[in-house]
Amino acid sequence: MIKSIHRLVVATSAEQYEAFAALFAALGLAAGESWDGERSRGAKFEAAGAGVEVGFGRGFPDAELVIETDDLDTLHRLLVERGYRILAEPAEQEWGARLFTAEVGGLRIAFFAYTHPPPQRNVLEGELRGAGHRFAVVVARFNSFITERLLAGALDGLRRTGVARDAIEIIRVPGSFEIPVAARQAALTGRFHAIICLGCLLRGETAHYDVIANEVVRGIGQSAQESGVPHALGVLTCDTLEQALDRAGVKQGNKGFEAALAAVEMVSLKEQVSRSSDSRSI
Repeated sequence: MIKSIHRLVVATSAEQYEAFAALFAALGLAAGESWDGERSRGAKFEAAGAGVEVGFGRGFPDAELVIETDDLDTLHRLLVERGYRILAEPAEQEWGARLFTAEVGGLRIAFFAYTHPPPQRNVLEGELRGAGHRFAVVVARFNSFITERLLAGALDGLRRTGVARDAIEIIRVPGSFEIPVAARQAALTGRFHAIICLGCLLRGETAHYDVIANEVVRGIGQSAQESGVPHALGVLTCDTLEQALDRAGVKQGNKGFEAALAAVEMVSLKEQVSRSSDSRSI
């Protein structure tokens, strides 16, 4: 039974490997399994929708990898800012999409967004468009060496999805245990469309870690349910400092960045569900 299918990209140099990894992390792909040994190093980057596409005929992009996005222009700006070579500028396609191709380390990648998405019956899905929405970021000062990296990742994620700088409010609390209270207070003000919670808990030699971790996660979830405002969980619960660093941008992406994308998507999804409910009640 097949468990997964991946497009294997083998870099020819360490620099090329870093370029690939940086690009896929910046695109918001979820960090999967990674390794760094004497023989090789590598990492898996996972998308929400992936698979094998088989085609025949005309209209297929001249590329070795195809990535679908819901915001082509922002993605195009990201690649230009990072200095990647654009092989073909965004253009309309006869199959109802806009598409451009870029070269990253010798790999031709096609990026596209549907202008007329194929119909999907009874499917609602949030979009990564944050413009016009306000977000609160609740971040713990304890273990600030990690949490400040998470905060930087979250702010990067919000800005890349179009959130204005003045639409982001940062709320600092002493530690992770205080996050749920501050998140709930922020949610109840009605000024924010979503709350992003960032913290870091490292396991010690006592049961204190387990008690705090359980209470923090439970409190954030309870705040989201009772307020109706989406909360994104970016609180790390790690055994070691090295694990935390890996999840704060070193090897396995940045969980703050991922939490920001989750918050943006949930805001969009909440609005879609509300519109869908309103239309059905008419």
